[in-house]
Amino acid sequence: MKLSNQAQSRPTKLSLCYTDQFVHQKIGEFIYQWLPKQPTDFVIVCIGSDRSTGDALGPITGSLLTKRKQSNYIVYGTLQSPIHALNLKKQLKQIDQRHPDAFVIGIDACLGKASSIGYINASIGALKPGLALKKDLPEVGHFHLTGIVNATSPVDFLTLQNTRLHLVIQQAEIISRALLYSEYLYFKEETASQ
Repeated sequence: MKLSNQAQSRPTKLSLCYTDQFVHQKIGEFIYQWLPKQPTDFVIVCIGSDRSTGDALGPITGSLLTKRKQSNYIVYGTLQSPIHALNLKKQLKQIDQRHPDAFVIGIDACLGKASSIGYINASIGALKPGLALKKDLPEVGHFHLTGIVNATSPVDFLTLQNTRLHLVIQQAEIISRALLYSEYLYFKEETASQ
């Protein structure tokens, strides 16, 4: 699925702190403007592990999204059934077989500058999981969301394990609310055009 057919005047990246006012609406509107207008499956792939606090952003977000029973999003990667480095290739293959023409949104935690901790990044293009730990993993999706959960360090795996759970949960809540808001905007427009 190509996003390049859409208007080029729109920003392709957004970065906001989770404490900013109306942040879930701003991120939701940004996501909405990049959702394809033709009917398709919307798949959300939440990457991470529940065994590392900092890396749990994806599975927590996925779990929050699956609690919303009337959502049209198809969610993979939850606390109960996480998608992580060890099963990512297999899971992506299954997702592609089940939803070959889907618009895929990847979600993952990441590390960054100390001044960027707490920021949520939204961007068109594929997610590149495992960069913080220098892992060679397949890219995920057409659009991605990442939460900067801590600062990079010489021992990034320890940094992820020593990340505050409160921050991760707050970011996961914002990301899930933003996705649900973008879905609301999408189907509101679809209903209005009928």
